[in-house]
Amino acid sequence: MLLFSHTLPNGIRLIHHPVDSPVGHCGLIINTGSRDEKEDEHGMAHFIEHVLFKGTKKRKTYHILSRIDDVGGELNAYTTKEETCIYASFLKQDFNRAMELIHDIAFNSTFPVKEIEKEKEVIIDEINSYKDSPADLILDDFEELVFSKDAIGRNILGTPETISKFGQKDIRKFMAENYHTDQMVICSVGQIPPGKIMKIASRYFGSITPNYRQLKRQPNSPYLPQTVEKTMDTFQSHVAIGNVAYDLNHPNRLSLLLLNNILGGPGMNSRLNMSLREKNGIAYNIESIYTPYFGTGVFSIYFGTDEENLKRSIKIVHKELKKLREKKLGKLQIHNARRQLKGQITIANENREHLMLSIGKSFMLYNKVDTIEEIYNKLDNITAEKLLETANEIFAPEQLSYLIYRQS
Repeated sequence: MLLFSHTLPNGIRLIHHPVDSPVGHCGLIINTGSRDEKEDEHGMAHFIEHVLFKGTKKRKTYHILSRIDDVGGELNAYTTKEETCIYASFLKQDFNRAMELIHDIAFNSTFPVKEIEKEKEVIIDEINSYKDSPADLILDDFEELVFSKDAIGRNILGTPETISKFGQKDIRKFMAENYHTDQMVICSVGQIPPGKIMKIASRYFGSITPNYRQLKRQPNSPYLPQTVEKTMDTFQSHVAIGNVAYDLNHPNRLSLLLLNNILGGPGMNSRLNMSLREKNGIAYNIESIYTPYFGTGVFSIYFGTDEENLKRSIKIVHKELKKLREKKLGKLQIHNARRQLKGQITIANENREHLMLSIGKSFMLYNKVDTIEEIYNKLDNITAEKLLETANEIFAPEQLSYLIYRQS
């Protein structure tokens, strides 16, 4: 992976991966998300992501959306608990157009009052529609359970009450306090010379006033395992089981990623999918998820099943966790597990939009990007003993929390 990187005088970093393709991708990733909100700002990071597209000093909404659409490209954005991103895909000759537009959106948005009020209704509708999807809702509610009252536990969307109070002044205040130039990364993938990338990035982002992060993110409250059951009007019972987990810098992070893939990753041959769905036919949706954050992380198992199969399903999940805690993987098993994860990572990186976002996030967090070969080597160094140690730490029965939506 022949990467080019550069840091502008104001602290904004640039990472570029040249590829031989007529299509280019670029984005601006900001190390700010919903966990950086105060209680009365709940939902602000996601709200800003929406209203950034509603007008700048020189463009109305239509002109923003048409700028990339007119040349066959795509413009998009997303918000997570720890980051906000604006990104675009386009033909390589339109790289300058995309970078200029992203700069305009991120730094020149005017947040028209009329558009703010309109977008409040859109997001409140999004919040209400989300409540109709228990499979999505339970994972957000589970993180709220695990992280207690910490900001990282709150869902990204906010509440109708907090959203309805946001105004221009609140938006600008949040951005001034949380959008720091040393926490921004411009990332790109495409058939564009590094010199041209640096020239364009400097033209649009080089004159931004430096604004460095002064305060660190607050540490999280101590974790206490909990069990919560709710009766809901659903067709199935939904279950989330899990524990706090390793953070972004923990040396065992990759071990847990591999273990999670074995247990309930996207492969149809995951242990949970085989035991609950294929062998017993009592769950259709079943997965395990490991999400590392700054200073903490969360591991969770989710499945939906009929109420009559609820206890049996939980028992089977515990049986699979116990196997991983007590029985060391054989050489062939760990070889196949490594090979599967390597394949998933490599195939994902063939999607160049995904690759652009991946190298951008890695550069933002670690100021470096591992090559595929380096990732392979790290996976090859994970031993069966390390996986057993990880399983006993994260899957310890006394440390697990439970959230159950029972059929009414």
